[in-house]
Amino acid sequence: MRTLRAFFLRLRGLFSANRSEADFAAEVESHVALHTDEGIRAGLSPTEARRQALIHLGGAEQARQAHRERRTLPMLEDLLHDVRFGLRTMARNPSFTAVAVLTLAIGIGATTTAFTWINAVLLQPLSGVADPTRLVTLESVTPNGEWVPSSYPDFIDFRDRLKLFDGIAVTRPVALSVGKEDHAERVWAELVSGNFFSVLGVKPEAGRLFLPAEFADSPGKFPIVVISDRYWRSHYAADPSIIGKTIRINQHELTVVGVAAPAFHGSMPVTAYDLWVPYMEQPALNGVQEWMLRDRHNRNMLGFARIKQGVTIDQARAELKTLADRMAIANANVSEGMSATLLPLWKSPHGPQGLLVGPLRILMGVCILVLLIVCANVANLLLARATVREKEFTARLALGATRTRLARQVLTESLLLTGSGAALGLAVTPWMSHALKFLMPPGPMQQLVAMDSRPNLSVLAFTAGVCILAALAAGLIPALQVGRLNLSSRLNAGGRSGTASRSRNRLRSILVGSEVALALVTLVGAGLFARGFQTTMKIDPGFDPNHVLLSQFYLNTNGYTLAQRKEFCRRLEERMMSAPGVTNVAYSDGVPLSFEPSWWEELKIEGYATRPNENMSIFRNVISPGYLPLMHIPIVEGRNFTEADNEDEKSPAVMIVNEAFVRRFFAGRNPIGTRIHGWGSWFRVVGVAKDSKYHYLGESTPAYFYVPFRQIYREDMNLAFYVRTRGEPDSLLSTLRAQSHDLDPNVTVFDAAPLKEYIGASLYPQKIAASLMIVLGSIALLLAAVGLYSVMAYSVAQRTQEIGVRMALGAQPRHVLGMVIKQGLALTAGGLIAGAVLAIGLARAVASVSFTVGGMGANAKLLGSGANVPLIYLAAAGFLCAIATLATWLPARRAASIDPMKALRTE
Repeated sequence: MRTLRAFFLRLRGLFSANRSEADFAAEVESHVALHTDEGIRAGLSPTEARRQALIHLGGAEQARQAHRERRTLPMLEDLLHDVRFGLRTMARNPSFTAVAVLTLAIGIGATTTAFTWINAVLLQPLSGVADPTRLVTLESVTPNGEWVPSSYPDFIDFRDRLKLFDGIAVTRPVALSVGKEDHAERVWAELVSGNFFSVLGVKPEAGRLFLPAEFADSPGKFPIVVISDRYWRSHYAADPSIIGKTIRINQHELTVVGVAAPAFHGSMPVTAYDLWVPYMEQPALNGVQEWMLRDRHNRNMLGFARIKQGVTIDQARAELKTLADRMAIANANVSEGMSATLLPLWKSPHGPQGLLVGPLRILMGVCILVLLIVCANVANLLLARATVREKEFTARLALGATRTRLARQVLTESLLLTGSGAALGLAVTPWMSHALKFLMPPGPMQQLVAMDSRPNLSVLAFTAGVCILAALAAGLIPALQVGRLNLSSRLNAGGRSGTASRSRNRLRSILVGSEVALALVTLVGAGLFARGFQTTMKIDPGFDPNHVLLSQFYLNTNGYTLAQRKEFCRRLEERMMSAPGVTNVAYSDGVPLSFEPSWWEELKIEGYATRPNENMSIFRNVISPGYLPLMHIPIVEGRNFTEADNEDEKSPAVMIVNEAFVRRFFAGRNPIGTRIHGWGSWFRVVGVAKDSKYHYLGESTPAYFYVPFRQIYREDMNLAFYVRTRGEPDSLLSTLRAQSHDLDPNVTVFDAAPLKEYIGASLYPQKIAASLMIVLGSIALLLAAVGLYSVMAYSVAQRTQEIGVRMALGAQPRHVLGMVIKQGLALTAGGLIAGAVLAIGLARAVASVSFTVGGMGANAKLLGSGANVPLIYLAAAGFLCAIATLATWLPARRAASIDPMKALRTE
């Protein structure tokens, strides 16, 4: 207690130093005067008496220092003095301060933005939930190891029989229509199991969430909804009276029972939903038949689980697998060979996180490289300042300052600079973090992506850590150089500042070389990713996306029955075919090369013997007869669908397969006329379509099949509408909206975009990697050029006298120009050699990085074409040499124009 009291007294003394110093100075003077009077009375002269009094006291300044150390906290007081001195130094050199702070802001801002994205996707993928470390995603596993969603009956078995979990829940993202028919709006929501909020541990902001009594699996029993805090504030001005009232969703009244906590945005990373409705309300909201909820074929539920406290993920995974294996045997007609596993939240293949993980890891590495370049730049600036301030440091050493104190002063100034840069970088981070949304291709995912722009504790802690590390990286070398000043040689130099020592020049050269090396690494990375992106873009998708307008319809939100949806499509097709410039019209369930994968169906093929554990879940699309002609996908054998392939009982179920399907299942056999079982019925193959790309451009073409829209389309399927024109597809958007409005004023055209732009979703990870690498590579190149320019400009300034002597003795300006450029290119060459070695090693490591595509958790290489492209290395090195030559030429030209007489008189 006494020690604590002494600490607070010293801390208080730190902030009342001026008054205490004055009081103690008066007391010391009184004490000296008293002893001086005694000496005078003893017969000493006044001067001698005062001298003896000071000797008796031990020195006035020494007494003040001893009192100061007992009264305050010396280390903290020294730090405050260093900070004040550093701030004054920064204010006296605004140009130096501005360059250093802006440079640091670029590096720290980019690194903090990358960490913000990584934190939202990998480290804290869900906000507003309790103890997220125990949350995992639950994925069903096909016989050949692919990850797929689960069915609702599977969820019930998992929920009721697993013992090592506190709970298991499921969700399905959907678009809902909120409001009356004449002015309804589309809102993204999640259809969830009743225990959804309980498993996640979400708290209500107002009202309540789903009660245990509402966890039952009874269709239509609980017409309730929970809304997000964002939706509550934007639509109801945070009015608490909305609780208990009804809102109209998909033309049905649902009661608002609560508002979710502000931090909670849904069960998928970096996305935001506004409504949560019980999954069992699907029959009412979407017209889904109740038997479909109990169908194990209907795998459209994304599962997640909370592991019990003290249970490891391996133990929980083992229990889940055991149960899933038993379920596969018990339901062999549907789930034979199926299993299940647990994954970390960020590893789920469903949602943007699967696409983002690979690019974000690379982005973080490149941001660190840029930050290192920034630190090298600032270290060079601080070294130059330390050289200019050698006289000041020498004088302070001569007056008794310790080398440690001088080194600490330099580090404090470095910390002030990095702190200012970090504050500026942190200020722009919220704005930069929103760039993730604009990199998304057009479509629903772009509207769903949401980043919390407010810096949280993790981001602030990371920024503080980066700030300290950057301060050490930038200030440690200058501080060590200051601490190693030779006092005798500096004093014997007659007070001239002189040129920098050879060791210091070597240090600055090494720093510039490291900047060039790191810049080459980023440029090579940018080139490799850009080339990979361009190479992938050139892959033939197997269909023609040009001149096609794509739009999405959500007719279930308008209360349409299945028959009404089919009739709407047929009538809209007729109207659009009569529009000027239109050549083809079609509609389907899935869109190729989009975020949403094609769904699949488990098939049995007549005459084909299934291998053990063979995955017979085959991707498919439900299409209208005009789909294949519109896409320019030719029929290579048999026929296309016709209007006669409809829901009429007399019309046989038919199917078209692709060439990969034929190669896998009909080797040596004619597929036409063969029967295939799916959806509980037998289909007959009537045609073979040419192979195309379905999930991403770099995929090996999988087996794929098509079925007629009018025969198979169900209530839970999507609806994409295509219109091909002779001109620009955007020109048809107004026509499509007008024709749709004429059919039904309450139907809205959503997500309309040219198909060529929309299918960019398959290139999204490579696009992000290439775009960000190009931006960061440009920044790294600029920083390296600035660093090289500053070193050469400083070198020319320091060698002014030497250059003057050379020119006075007959050196020509071109000789001086060549000498300086040669010196700059020598620094560049050393950096290029080191950078090339580093780039080759890193490129090989990056070549193995992949991203998860929506197609059943399959992985694709992010770099695409690989890392062995010598032309890119040579082009990057050549471009960097050209920039280095320009950066060196500017100070070289200044050196070549030096007047010898003025140079010889330079101090």
